[in-house]
This record gives sequence, C-alpha cells and structure tokens, in this order.
Amino acid sequence: MASKTPKKSTAEYADDPINASLTDEEKIGLLRTMVRIRRFEQISLKHYHAGSIGGFLHLYIGQESVAVGSISLLGEHDHVITAYRDHGHALTVGMSMDECMAEVFGKKTGCSKGKGGSMHYFAPDKNYWGGHGIVGGQTPLGTGLAFGVKYFGQKGCCLCYLGDGAINQGAFHEALNLAALWDLPVIFIIENNGYSMGTSQLRSSAYPEEGLAARAEGYKMDWAKIDGVSLYEIRAGVNKAVVRAHEHSRPTVLEIKTYRHKGHSVADANAEKYRTKEEIKEYMDEHDPIDFWIHTLIEEGVITADDYKQMNKEAGAEADAAAEFAIKSPYPDESEIFDDIYWEVDNNTEAGRTGRHFFHG
Repeated sequence: MASKTPKKSTAEYADDPINASLTDEEKIGLLRTMVRIRRFEQISLKHYHAGSIGGFLHLYIGQESVAVGSISLLGEHDHVITAYRDHGHALTVGMSMDECMAEVFGKKTGCSKGKGGSMHYFAPDKNYWGGHGIVGGQTPLGTGLAFGVKYFGQKGCCLCYLGDGAINQGAFHEALNLAALWDLPVIFIIENNGYSMGTSQLRSSAYPEEGLAARAEGYKMDWAKIDGVSLYEIRAGVNKAVVRAHEHSRPTVLEIKTYRHKGHSVADANAEKYRTKEEIKEYMDEHDPIDFWIHTLIEEGVITADDYKQMNKEAGAEADAAAEFAIKSPYPDESEIFDDIYWEVDNNTEAGRTGRHFFHG
C-alpha cells in the first residue's frame, strides 16, 4: 500500500445508483479480485525470471480496476473478449488461478491445455472468449458475439477490450462500422495505458482533442472517457453503456485511462527508456487503483489496513500454490498436437470425416 494519499477524491461517483447499491461484502470482493490479479502476475513474473515460463508474458499490474470494475456489471447473457493482456479479465470472470497459471507454464492442466500460453486464455462456460495475440483481431470477433446476442433476442452485450495501439488497426474500424450500422450491443473498451508497446500515444495516433474514443463520432456512436483509478467511476461510466446495450441494442466506445507498471511485456527491456522513472513512480505512488480502493474502503469503514494485509497474504499463498500446481502438472503429449483445431474433427461429425484437412493429408 502506497504511503501517499490519492489526490483524487475517493467519494466521487460513490452515490451513483450502481455503486450505492453495493454491499460491503461486494466492495471487499472487488478488492480481493484486484489483489488476486496482482499477486498472480507477480508470481508469474517471478517464475518467468527463474526460467520456468517461456514465450510472451504481458502483465496487467496497474490496470486491474478496468477489468474488475467493468466485468462486475455483467449478467447471464453478457460476454467478454480481450487481447493478449488477458490474465486479469480471466481471473475476474471466475477462472481459477490453477488453470491460468498452468497455461502460462504451457502445461496440459491449463485452460487451453498448454497450447495457448499467456495470450490465449478461454472459458466458454463463463462467456469468456479470449485472449487474442493478433493486435485488434478480437474487435470483429467481439462485434460478432454482440451480433449473436441480438440474433437470439437476448438482453446482453459484449465487452470488447483493446489497447490504445489497436485503435489504428483496420479491423477495429470495420468492427465499428458494422456495430453502428446494425445496432449491435457491443462496448469497445480502450484500455489506454498511454503507450503502444514502446511508442507513446502522441506519436502513434491522430485523434481529436477530446481523446481516442471521440473517433466514435465518425460512426455516430456514443462514447465517453473514464478515469481508470476509481472503481466507482469505472462502474458508473461502463454501466451507462451496458444499459444502452441491454435496453436499446446500441454500441459504445469507452476510453479508460490507465497505466501499466511494467513493460509492454516481460521482454520489454526499454520500459524505463521511453518512460521516465519519475513518471512510473508517480503513477505507482499516486494513481494505483488498488491503493485507491483500499483508501476508499478504509475511509468508508468497510475494512482496516490489517484486513488488506491479510487479504494480500492469502492471495500470495493462492498464487504460490497455483505455481506449484503448474510445476507438477504434465506437458501436453506430442500426439495431441493436432487436437482442438477443428471442432468437426474432434467431435467426429460428417463434416469432419469428409473433405480434406491440411494436417490429414
């Protein structure tokens, strides 16, 4: 917990109906989820440096409030899809640390059977559709999920997360166009951490003075900017978009200002070169969403500092246990390399038994 008191008022947006209805237990639950995400990421980083994890590892440290605040608003017919920085969203929808950690380790007990790795978490039973490594590739898929919701006459939506760099991908603009034309209940959430890999927003994107989300005006689509430090503000802002999607089947673009404490990925050796140490320290000390929520709950008399310390200890123990589970789990067998590619083949359908599949000769 940072020593500095957040500059932003902790009471702002607390009276919004969607927040005023929160019980103390629910507020504590939001904190616990954020803490679990951070401890999971910290333990993942530890084992990556130890050489137990290979490939890419994009950490969500500093951005926890975005996933936790927005996903807390969802119901039965709502869906979630995101890019490669996907661990936080996965844990928020209810995936276990064991299956998530095992996937990072490339083990058979992982959520994608060890074949997807850090960037490809999936949980169809929880309406969580990835985890996608192609920049912007999830945006047309999110639009398609929203189309399915509307097609089946369900009262739901799709939260489609993307980074500030992905807004320049053509697929994103195609997705916006279809969402607006067909009145689809999709909410595009730009997690704006200020940097597209190592390139600042100012150097990578042309946008109106109002911000990146204002590009939505080109598609006659509603948009808003949200400060990602406060869970109250996130929930209040995102809820308006959820209501718009549920009640009117209309899309929205949201830009949530956030900040990643670490590099673009663990392989980013220049994280303190394109960002100053002073900038990183300021965000960690004064804009940490977990610290902000702790201060909020202490001021409201919901928790004490000791309560948080115990919660942090428990989350750390859970993450350590998940890493131990992953270490002891087996790797996928080589014979399974072609499994889980075509559903028709795996389920022995007529389509799977006929025609030619590239790996069957």
